[in-house]
Amino acid sequence: MPDDRLLLPVANPDTADRLLGTAIDVARDRSLEILVLSVVTVPVQLSLEQARRELEIDDRKALVDDAVEQSRANGIEATGRIRFARSAATAICGLAEDDSVSTILLGWRGRPRRQDVVLGSTIDAVLADAPCDVLVERLDEGPIRVSSLLVPVAGGPNTELAAEVAGSLARAREAHVELVTVTADRDDETVAEARELLDRTEPSLGAVESVERTVLAGPVVETIVDRTARHDVTVIGAAEGGFLRRVLVGSVPEAVGREADSTVIMARRNEPVSQALWRRLRDRVRW
Repeated sequence: MPDDRLLLPVANPDTADRLLGTAIDVARDRSLEILVLSVVTVPVQLSLEQARRELEIDDRKALVDDAVEQSRANGIEATGRIRFARSAATAICGLAEDDSVSTILLGWRGRPRRQDVVLGSTIDAVLADAPCDVLVERLDEGPIRVSSLLVPVAGGPNTELAAEVAGSLARAREAHVELVTVTADRDDETVAEARELLDRTEPSLGAVESVERTVLAGPVVETIVDRTARHDVTVIGAAEGGFLRRVLVGSVPEAVGREADSTVIMARRNEPVSQALWRRLRDRVRW
């Protein structure tokens, strides 16, 4: 069975609608069904069977049902699930494995980093173990508008995925896209290589009416963060990690995710292990 679903875990009614808007735009463009999930985490003193019988889940069921109804009202096929599990991440990854999921979309509140935790314990675990692509959207206050998107370009499969997602959002909202890459200096050879990288990335957007390509020089994080102020949404690919060290998103995408003046979506492509190891042996570490 082909991977034809976008998995949308929901937990907070205050942020579910905003996350659902992104899910609908991506699902419509890619002809995906939306699978809405709410996970009931069960304490160890209860068996899962006891939890199913005894825990009150009316609010969760209402949240899932509302997201399914909104998806269908927007012309997207959608179904809902409630799962009881010891761990939200285990439930999310397990459902993605079992139910033909190509993409997981997670919401992130942008909280300060804690020791040994990058974005959050659940998000970190899903990024590490998901059998499919993962998108993480920073959930800011207020409604989201999408008239302009920024895609920082560093190369690799995560940059390609970020461009694909930006293209989906741009088509849904008739939005402008700026592809930007940052160099250490402005000599002719370096700028030419940077422009070639932008040229290679642009086809991943798909058909987008308004695309701008920009080469900037300066400190990477500061330069990208400054550029985010010109756009409504920034879509950035996760870093490619080193051969012996698993990197969940990488220092540059994480810093941009925390500091950007726009909504941020971080994108991580799922790669088979052998392919990922080969790429890491072949390439230098990127973001």
